[in-house]
Amino acid sequence: MIEGSCHCGAVRWQFDGQPAGATACNCTICRRYGVLWAYDYVDEGIRVSGLTRAYVRGKAIEFHFCPVCGCVVCWRGLETDAAGRRRTAVNLRLAEPAAVAQIPIDHFDGLDMFEDLPRDGRCVADYWF
Repeated sequence: MIEGSCHCGAVRWQFDGQPAGATACNCTICRRYGVLWAYDYVDEGIRVSGLTRAYVRGKAIEFHFCPVCGCVVCWRGLETDAAGRRRTAVNLRLAEPAAVAQIPIDHFDGLDMFEDLPRDGRCVADYWF
């Protein structure tokens, strides 16, 4: 399990297990936030606790942040899948570096092509150190 929290500690998240990758996206919002995402489903592999505020982008996604310190904690899909689950992702930059350092980086072109790009061999530690 990996845990993370906003700067002030008012909002926390847990990710069950180890993510297969940390997604760096270049869309108009992710590049501004500077986040690295790990994906699963609300209250299944990912649990978030504490009061958040949300910025709703379009009709598909909401970005949650701590109303006290402003850290972007997670995003949640607005729709559910056929099984009634909501997709979500947590910001791995809110975890302790050692807990996520070796997770490989996945690149997603959310700006132009809206598709996954090939891995380049870098991991989270390469972005932080």
